[in-house]
Amino acid sequence: MGNKRIYEVAKDYGKPVNEVIDLLKKNNIEKTNFSAADDKAMSVIRKAYDKKTEPPKPAKTEKRDVSKPAAPARPQDTAKRNDNNMNRNNGQRNMQQNQQQNQRNNNNAQQGRNENRQGGRNEGRPQQNRGGQQGNRQGGRNEGRPQNRNGQQGGQGNRQGNRNGQQRQGGIFVGPKSQQGPSVHGESRAQVSGGRSEGRSSGRSEGGRDNRQGGRNAGKSRKDNKLQIKGSYATRESRPNRSAGHQMPINRGGKKPAPKQQQAPVEIVRPTYVEIGESINVQEFSKLIKREVNEVIKALFMLGVMVTINQDIDFDTAQLIGDNFGVEVGQKAPEEDPTEIPEVDDPPEKRVPRPPVITVMGHVDHGKTSLLDAIRKTNVTSREAGGITQHIGAYKVNYQGKQIVFLDTPGHEAFTAMRARGAQVTDVAILVVAADDGVMPQTIEAINHAKAAKVPIIVAINKIDRPGANPDHVKQQLAEHELIPEDWGGDTIMVPVSAHQKTGISDLLEMILLVAEMQELKANPNLPAHGTIIEAQLDKGRGPVATVLVQRGTLHIGDTIIAGTSYGKVRAMINDRGEKVKKALPSTPVEVLGLNDVPAAGDILDSTDEKTARGVAEKRIAKKKEEEIKLNSKVSLDDLFQRIKEGEIKELNIVVKADVQGTIEALKASLEKIKNDEVKVAVVHAGVGAITESDVMLASAANALIIGFNVRPDANARKAAETEKVDVRTYRVIYDALNDVEAAIKGMLAPKFKEVIQGRVEIRQLITISKLKIAGCYVVEGKVTNSSKVRVVRDGIVVHEGVIESLRRFKDDVKEVAQGFECGITLEKFSDLKEGDIFEVYDMEEIAVE
Repeated sequence: MGNKRIYEVAKDYGKPVNEVIDLLKKNNIEKTNFSAADDKAMSVIRKAYDKKTEPPKPAKTEKRDVSKPAAPARPQDTAKRNDNNMNRNNGQRNMQQNQQQNQRNNNNAQQGRNENRQGGRNEGRPQQNRGGQQGNRQGGRNEGRPQNRNGQQGGQGNRQGNRNGQQRQGGIFVGPKSQQGPSVHGESRAQVSGGRSEGRSSGRSEGGRDNRQGGRNAGKSRKDNKLQIKGSYATRESRPNRSAGHQMPINRGGKKPAPKQQQAPVEIVRPTYVEIGESINVQEFSKLIKREVNEVIKALFMLGVMVTINQDIDFDTAQLIGDNFGVEVGQKAPEEDPTEIPEVDDPPEKRVPRPPVITVMGHVDHGKTSLLDAIRKTNVTSREAGGITQHIGAYKVNYQGKQIVFLDTPGHEAFTAMRARGAQVTDVAILVVAADDGVMPQTIEAINHAKAAKVPIIVAINKIDRPGANPDHVKQQLAEHELIPEDWGGDTIMVPVSAHQKTGISDLLEMILLVAEMQELKANPNLPAHGTIIEAQLDKGRGPVATVLVQRGTLHIGDTIIAGTSYGKVRAMINDRGEKVKKALPSTPVEVLGLNDVPAAGDILDSTDEKTARGVAEKRIAKKKEEEIKLNSKVSLDDLFQRIKEGEIKELNIVVKADVQGTIEALKASLEKIKNDEVKVAVVHAGVGAITESDVMLASAANALIIGFNVRPDANARKAAETEKVDVRTYRVIYDALNDVEAAIKGMLAPKFKEVIQGRVEIRQLITISKLKIAGCYVVEGKVTNSSKVRVVRDGIVVHEGVIESLRRFKDDVKEVAQGFECGITLEKFSDLKEGDIFEVYDMEEIAVE
């Protein structure tokens, strides 16, 4: 050993290198891992470790009943505690020590070979526990595990508590279990790890015999032993006698593992009744009825419905599929719309009479505003540009101690949407017809709106003071539209009036009160306010201003209101006379200030708490965006072909700005009526208020023109319009705006062409040069040019239309050949010519659009 290094000596003794170095250091010998072990160092090491290799006295054997498993005994003394040859670390540390023990093993094997494979007693083992003493070098680190080389219980050397002293995994055991007798000392050592020879000496080193990593060195320690393979590849004789659990995991606790219980298959409980909405996703439906998706898709396929996993099926289809699977499918109750304010309980017994709401309808200039002015005894007509009512007005008048509310809808047909909205909130419609003009298109339209709203109609035949007035003719025209007067046996009240002379006004008001009384109009003033936005606009000083007609409940200052996507608190209310009021009862028109945005005319106004108002408004905004996205992206078979055609249609983009919301809708409706086969009018933006710089930038990006109605551009907008070269036009009368748009559309129309015959050319001879067929021609009349279009006419039938490829006289290319001259002509992509064919030469000339 004198030539060995310290780490090799430590390995020979199965000790950590650091432990050996520390031992030498305590004896004032400084060494490192690679230092040579001199005689002085070796003497210290031998003194420290060799004394522990002395064999202990042979322990007495103890007979056991092998028919019962015996728990390994805990060691009682130091020798027994350190006799742990199952320690997993020992085999790695004693690879070199095995070589030192081989000679001793060879000598002992001749005397102590265990020929008794059935557990017979072997008395020729003088060093049965030497390996156990060498295992003491670990300082007894056995962690309290069961031992297999205990001198008192050597026959149980198995950490699994292997009963009857059998080998643990694939060890050699010859003979039935019943023939096993009590073994001596370490008799079962040869049985601990698979692959060891059957006649090993009991005095082998711990690493080569009992280490759990297998008998790599155990089979090499004897020359007369055959090398055997460890584990499950033991000798053929040993295979039938292996433990049934030789490949089972080690039970560290020494207890038998509990057998696994097989789980009973879970039975799927399928429903017999489910509820769905109007439609449901295929995947969701399959989960609902506890079926595989492919089963549902197959059932649908058998019904002739081809679907994918993400498609929706309607309620009826789901019912049929449910019947196939024995599931009854019911329909859910409709869910509450989160964008709607919950209905308030309105008991009829708590309602009180309310004033009637009257809508004045009629044709342009038939005197609606003049009649209303006569009723109010004020003059507002002169303020209307062009004599047309520009804004919806709401007024309240008193007659014979009773109140009547009038809504004045403009008479121009552009305000169709506003008039329809007025008919929805009204109780009685007054149809104003001029006695000298009779029934006009807008009159018929007003009749249809009133009938659609199921509103009773009172006809006011106006201008009876005119020289050409003919009330009977008017009655006859109205009868054609199912408005039969009472004096003719009908049920339509007709009152002749003169707004100019203020005659017949009282009769008209009496008839209004009579019809309203018959309707028994009532409302509960003690409920939260509910009404309709008649008009809305953005005021520079006051912000969003909405004209509201309260229809139910009472609106107070400070109430939180919501109208469409707008909400806020009522900051002020102004009545029709310009007076500030603190509350508005049913059938009262007021201007409301305090909304955060301009609502749309026709939106429903409700009074509620602030949290609800804010939440509902946000949901309405989100819903509106979703609908716009769907509207832009949805394609149906009905309009698919039309959309393909529209790919070539030019668009006239327009940005519309107006002073009030109603005017915007009127302008949009009018622009949509301007139809043309080649040009489409598109309103890219419409808003209330002055023309701003952002409007100009939007128009520039969209290549649009800006139309302003009763609004003007501010200074920044004018500068931006000049810079971006955006056309900004402002109007006060709708007629002028529509006329200008029509003119712009005509300018965008594709030019029209007409055909002009230039001449006739006859083919006299065909000449072929280098496979090119040239027509030798004579110009019969007119002329022919090299840019002309040509029809080839044969026996009066057109066989080809094309253009001239080349025109020559002799060998020179020419631009034109006049009548009476000969020339050579070739056509583009056509050579099937014959002598006698006629070239009809023509050109297309652009004509002006009327």
